[in-house]
Amino acid sequence: MPSGVTTTFIIAEALFLGTGVMIAVATVLWMKEVNNAPTTSSVARLILISHFPMQALLANAIMIFITTLNSVPALLMPTSRVWLKFHGWLVVLCAIFTLILGLNEWLQTLTTRANLLTYWGQQPDNVQSLVQEKFNCCGYTNYTTPPFITDSVCPSAEIAAARGGCVGPFAQYAERFLNLVFTAAFGVVGLDMLLLLSLAMVIKRRKESLRYRRIDEKRGMGSI
Repeated sequence: MPSGVTTTFIIAEALFLGTGVMIAVATVLWMKEVNNAPTTSSVARLILISHFPMQALLANAIMIFITTLNSVPALLMPTSRVWLKFHGWLVVLCAIFTLILGLNEWLQTLTTRANLLTYWGQQPDNVQSLVQEKFNCCGYTNYTTPPFITDSVCPSAEIAAARGGCVGPFAQYAERFLNLVFTAAFGVVGLDMLLLLSLAMVIKRRKESLRYRRIDEKRGMGSI
């Protein structure tokens, strides 16, 4: 029967593995989604996720899976601390990797409007039109900068001038979406720290057990 410390470690390890599954599933879904034709409801999200570092996200998930596999020998050898320490360093690497990805998305929120202007200029006319339909706006800054795409929302310059540019609502949407992404990344780092704490407790317990066993052996009681 595993001790409370070991049980805590196993639970933390399961949560750690769960974060890897979450990152992998989200990345695969995003990679499939960016290949779909945009619609009014999905166009803003597609523009944003198309600039996500998908390969880095997948690499992060793979690192988490490899690190979890490394915990198996640590559990199968209840007296060894070498595998636990090695496992701890791998967890630290995963946490740093995830933190960098989260900080990257957080930095994007500091320059949202400038980034969105670049993204806007990269889109074909039909995608810009979908953005105008989604946010009921015309052009990026206003209907003249860049010039708006004529569609059902912006059929004329007079109506386009009254509706205003897309920068405001688009930026608000992007900031909310990116906030969710980097908050999730920081949450994963928090779970990594929980696993490290549980690892430290298991290492300390094994160290104490070894010390007591050596004391018993010196007293001629043998290992207990």
